[in-house]
Amino acid sequence: MGWLQRLFKAQPDRFIQLLIQQADCTVKGMEALQEYMDDPCKERARVVTRMEKEADEVRRILIDELNRTFVTPIDREDIHALSRAIDDIIDYGYTTVGEMDILEVEPNDYLRRMASLLCDAAREIHMGVLRLADHPGVAEDHAVRAKALENRTETVYREAIAELFHRPQDIEHVVEMLKLREIYRHLSNAADRGDEAANVLSDIVVKMT
Repeated sequence: MGWLQRLFKAQPDRFIQLLIQQADCTVKGMEALQEYMDDPCKERARVVTRMEKEADEVRRILIDELNRTFVTPIDREDIHALSRAIDDIIDYGYTTVGEMDILEVEPNDYLRRMASLLCDAAREIHMGVLRLADHPGVAEDHAVRAKALENRTETVYREAIAELFHRPQDIEHVVEMLKLREIYRHLSNAADRGDEAANVLSDIVVKMT
């Protein structure tokens, strides 16, 4: 096969497989984040970092494939958007662990609940991408579940913020409040990106059916 044929050749399985790999890295990273919230040790933090780096590498390969392929089985804008949203989820998991370490923030019940919900949402997105090619209807079901988990995460986020602003008593409490608010925002942003990934997944399903 000549270089021109390879350039135009669609690779239906290749892009799906790369998205699956990226989503799998994100699941593993969010699982490590959940474990970190239960036991904030260096080893679990390193796992989050490692999975974020692996996910970045998969995304770089995917973008390179997109740039070298003119005909794609899914709209290239959708492939790019889904990859970016999935990448953002693990990125926020990574920054959460990093800032908790820097700011010396200990996990609390709100952080554990949010991390658990985000982990479940990452699994739903992963399953949605897995089912996309052969069972788009099932992929849509997983997208809907991921969106529901985002809503639950945002509910916990609002509860956490409300509780936080009732606590200030002195300057030490204010400093702690500002630290926790920053961490809560990272997890809320991760939930938003999970919601975006679910939306793109749903858009892809609509175009496929």
